[in-house]
Amino acid sequence: MNRCSGILMHISSLPSKFGVGDMGEGAYSFVDFLARTGQKVWQILPLNPTTPGTGNSPYSSYSAFAGNPLFIDPLSLVESGVLYPEDLGEIPEFSWVRTEYERAWQYKKMLLDRAFFRNMADIESDPGFMLFCRKSSFWLDDFSVFSALKSRYKGAPWYRWPIEVRFKNKEQIQHINNNLEELVLREKYWQYLFYSQWSKLKTYANNQHIIIFGDLPIYVSLDSCDIWSHADIFLLDQDNMPTYVAGAPPDYFSETGQLWGNPLYDWQACEREDFLWWRKRIEQNLIMFDLLRFDHFRGFAAYWEIDAGEKTAVNGQWKKGPGAKFLSRITESFSPAQFVAEDLGHITPDVLELRDRFGLPGMKVLQFAFGPDMPDNPYIPHNHVYNCVVYTGTHDNNTIIGWFENELDKESVSRLREYLGKDVGRKDICLELIRSAMSSPARFCVIPMQDFLCLDQQSRMNRPSTSSGNWEWRLLPKLLNQGIEDFLTRFTYIYGRTNHRQGDFG
Repeated sequence: MNRCSGILMHISSLPSKFGVGDMGEGAYSFVDFLARTGQKVWQILPLNPTTPGTGNSPYSSYSAFAGNPLFIDPLSLVESGVLYPEDLGEIPEFSWVRTEYERAWQYKKMLLDRAFFRNMADIESDPGFMLFCRKSSFWLDDFSVFSALKSRYKGAPWYRWPIEVRFKNKEQIQHINNNLEELVLREKYWQYLFYSQWSKLKTYANNQHIIIFGDLPIYVSLDSCDIWSHADIFLLDQDNMPTYVAGAPPDYFSETGQLWGNPLYDWQACEREDFLWWRKRIEQNLIMFDLLRFDHFRGFAAYWEIDAGEKTAVNGQWKKGPGAKFLSRITESFSPAQFVAEDLGHITPDVLELRDRFGLPGMKVLQFAFGPDMPDNPYIPHNHVYNCVVYTGTHDNNTIIGWFENELDKESVSRLREYLGKDVGRKDICLELIRSAMSSPARFCVIPMQDFLCLDQQSRMNRPSTSSGNWEWRLLPKLLNQGIEDFLTRFTYIYGRTNHRQGDFG
């Protein structure tokens, strides 16, 4: 793939009248916008199910395989005959400015229940549904049972379920299937609807030469189907509770480090099963995405292990990760060209060596570039290499405007202005940072949508270490005006990143 560019914006941020972005008209219009402006990449966040209990974070899901039914488009269900127009009823007045996860799900769940009960008698004779279930059986059978149990026990985590269903076994699965048959079938059907709509949208994007760039969180949540159904590949005690958990060591930003709390993998057990769960997980993600980012890539080289009883991350220790054994097995099954390494944070030589051994692009974030070490800083554009992805910021960063106005000290602002060669301010900082990213030697350039729109920190997608108010930013349809389109098109052409044929621009 030649030099190219794209936009970072999650599905939830798309315009939609149903309270949350989805796979409907807003998604197709956005793909058209990307194609018209010469973009090659649409980067999104994980598509797995979210819950209010984890702040609706796409990085804290109860499945590493399933899709989020919240993103199913009701109007497409009407078009396909799964729902009738009158089923939509009176659509609630949802906000167009912020995602309303809980209200949106209450409405969509009602519609999805209607779709299921209306079609229940014919579902298991539908050839498309049968094929989907057969191809997805590795994860779908367990997920549908787990989700049915979650519904039965009113959303309680699996470790608070009755003892007879807390530990998965084959006899138990058959018993649950027999007793919760309707709920199990419903969960499978919702996944079928999700993947049918997603496949159609992805094909539409690919046909316009747009690739979908997704994200693979390294860890899974404790309250997840993955822990419940594959306890043998995690470091757990006899009650299937974690003995050690994930986190990050103390650093400049936190004296006590970061205690994430995710169960850690038993990498020896993973290796004994030939990394089967991981290969299946990556296979499933590459059904959804063309390019896949390994989040927290450094964890494959070495990870911070914390005793499960600790209150902070201070007393953790570094443990050697699966490293080259893992990536060698993965790249036997999948092309290294499909992966990107998230190599941000506490990076040591072994992480870079592992990344480069397999030829994976790393990440360069311009917001990290203007410290006292600027001339030698790896994030400054003149130090970029071809095989990397350059960003102004990521979903975890402030917007450019928010960063410039609230996070930079005077010395950093001076260095920034000296590097750009002009006295930039709020009015032109976005344009100049985007210009720096576009002109970088990096093969991929991905810019958050908020930065193209010059939005302030109120439009930030996520504030790490905070539990509320995240993942809610929405794109107002009127913001994608002709001026933004012309600016993006021209910059993409000037810096040789266009998806159009040579000669399309004068």
